[in-house]
Amino acid sequence: MLDKQDFLTVVKNTPLVAIDLIVRSSKDEILMGLRMNEPAAGYWFVPGGRIYKSETLAAAFQRITETELGTAHSIESADLLGAFTHLYETNFAKQPGITTHYVVLGYQLQLDLDINQLPAQQHSNYRWIGKNEDLSEVHPNSQAYYPYLR
Repeated sequence: MLDKQDFLTVVKNTPLVAIDLIVRSSKDEILMGLRMNEPAAGYWFVPGGRIYKSETLAAAFQRITETELGTAHSIESADLLGAFTHLYETNFAKQPGITTHYVVLGYQLQLDLDINQLPAQQHSNYRWIGKNEDLSEVHPNSQAYYPYLR
């Protein structure tokens, strides 16, 4: 892992690669967490995380599902929706003038999870949000996944 200053230099100069978990319930809702950290703090956002250097997609997917959902899932249990561009005016360190750029691989999983049992490292709260609900508090980057619902 890089120290904070080295990672800020990476964020300033390169795009990051991440996996977003579009977790769909049997009611065709998407799992959202209220983000605590930048970028996108204070917005409802799908769970996900960065892929680390030298980490395979399969290993990253298992690590991210375990960290974000509390249980590891294999990448074969998900459907790749596609690659998405996420641009933010902020960064994890809240340093002015440094934007964040992610290339995100969106993977969809069909799971009915108990939101009261989910980890609380990145999100202060969780909820299921359907596409016909008010999405104004859902970050636009997560709103991009709603066209994939039935």
